[in-house]
Amino acid sequence: MSATDELSTVGDPIWDAICEHPMVAQLGAGTLYEEPFLYWVRQDYVYLIDYSRVFAYGVTSSSTLGRLSTFAELLDATINTEMDLHRDYAAEFGITEAELEATSPSPTTQGYTDFLVRTAATGTFGDLIAALLPCMWGFNVTGRRLAEQGRPDHEGYAQWIDMYAGEEFTELTEWCKDLMDDVWADSTPAERDRYRNLFRTSARYDYRFWDAAWRQEGWSV
Repeated sequence: MSATDELSTVGDPIWDAICEHPMVAQLGAGTLYEEPFLYWVRQDYVYLIDYSRVFAYGVTSSSTLGRLSTFAELLDATINTEMDLHRDYAAEFGITEAELEATSPSPTTQGYTDFLVRTAATGTFGDLIAALLPCMWGFNVTGRRLAEQGRPDHEGYAQWIDMYAGEEFTELTEWCKDLMDDVWADSTPAERDRYRNLFRTSARYDYRFWDAAWRQEGWSV
């Protein structure tokens, strides 16, 4: 059984829960009150900064020139293209660049990014991929499921669905899934157990990220 076959049994129930979450369901229907989504956009900007650090660790831990090159391209694209696009997208909702830069990570965002960066910094290349994959895979699944329901009238939400259901993001997801399959094929049973646990933790954080936005989670003290 390939990694993606094995890990889909871990991820599918979590992605089902994400798609059934009221925030995601209402986003897909175009009926979501904007305040939780504005929170999500600001927190996602903070998340992307540390997500870029994971790509940087991918560069340093890659064992082949091809992998190194791809991670270098992802790092460059995230920092110099995706974050610009994110700033432009946020501006459509009235969020300024200064507001994005001033955003502090929520407890969930802090926990999620700490987990990703710590795994990338202290684990193996396989650990990094196992922790990285759920974000891409889960967002692609969510975007494609929402797209199947039809494009919502809310243009901002429709753009979000278009991006994560789109061909470019789907290709990136498939690349990461193939990479996990390659690593899995040469791994020991103990390593596979570790990858499975890292994957599950990361996927759970994805769910928590949505739920934190829905609740507009903050620090209590």
